[in-house]
Amino acid sequence: MANTAADIRHRRSTGTVAPGFEPVQNELDAFLLADPRYSAQLAVRWKGEVIVDLTGGADLEKDSITGVFSASKGAAAITLATLVRNGRLDLDTPVAHYWPEFAAQGKGEILVRDLLSHKAGLVNVDGGLSEEDILRSSSGAAKLAAQFPHWRPGTAFGYHGITIGILMEELARRVTGISLQELYETTVRAPRDIDFYLGLPEDQEARFRPVLPMNPTPAQAAEIAANPVASDGLSALMYNAVHRDPTPGAKAFGPNSRDVRAAGPSALGGIGSASGLAALYASAIGHLGDPLLDADTIAAVSQQQSWGHDRTLGLDMCFAVVFMKPQPRMEFGSYRAFGHDGAGGAIGFADPLYDMSFGYIPMPMSYPGGVDPKAVRLSQIVRRCIAGLS
Repeated sequence: MANTAADIRHRRSTGTVAPGFEPVQNELDAFLLADPRYSAQLAVRWKGEVIVDLTGGADLEKDSITGVFSASKGAAAITLATLVRNGRLDLDTPVAHYWPEFAAQGKGEILVRDLLSHKAGLVNVDGGLSEEDILRSSSGAAKLAAQFPHWRPGTAFGYHGITIGILMEELARRVTGISLQELYETTVRAPRDIDFYLGLPEDQEARFRPVLPMNPTPAQAAEIAANPVASDGLSALMYNAVHRDPTPGAKAFGPNSRDVRAAGPSALGGIGSASGLAALYASAIGHLGDPLLDADTIAAVSQQQSWGHDRTLGLDMCFAVVFMKPQPRMEFGSYRAFGHDGAGGAIGFADPLYDMSFGYIPMPMSYPGGVDPKAVRLSQIVRRCIAGLS
């Protein structure tokens, strides 16, 4: 069926675009027009200033907030990086220095940097983690401290999709005596009024929009069916889904649960807007109030640590200290960029080469999972516009 003039007007994004960045809105509008099911928020800051703040589609509004799954890890990573900056957390110190129980089962020599770059082999515990282990994390941390690694630490890397959140949270507790969520709130979010939460207050609930499940085309559904993930393999273990459907987002346990939103587990429970993600990463590279990180800390935490075939995802991946790095399969930024995507397609990142930060949230969850290819394309256009104006 042909689009009517009214349909076309409805499918255009609304918001603000700075002069010189009109091609970004044109591309987003083309995506919206091509797929009536698609909605998105897009926000970009350049030199700390908002240059793009757009929303389009039926399922998201400018003031909407929603769940971003693993893009939450970026907020936690920035919070830990503040401890690196002030000397309270040393990347080249064994984890057991801060957390003595972690030395069990031959883990005493694992360095903080290796733990935080998915090299420790602690993708889960035998028997799996309970929801309480993830929501409160101290019990999950005790189980991980007692766990024998699933590969010899340092011999491989594999995405610790759920457990890296627990591990980050326990490190924060051991170093500061408070939760990572409280540390994020008091040192990162609240002083800068960033619209991204690790622990959503009740008074923000009216803004929340439930994450909508992936709605694949027939061809995409056939591809998913032709490539099933083993229900008893390392990937299923990593997703805490042995003998269950390990597809990301398949379980009810996620940001659509108020318990998850309230607790804000750093692996998957962050709630916010694209503008919040862009502001978060702008703060990481020196904007929005007192600089969170200095140049040396940014260089340390954004340095590539793991690259190649990911042992749990079965894909090529590239990680810095927690953060994802651009790589040929997902060129979301320049060689200096660092950020994190989520199962639903959201991504937030900073790109110091361009002094730019970027936030993007699609609805519904995008195929095939991880950063939405549309976000990569939009980022490429943003960078081209900045280069043309510089």
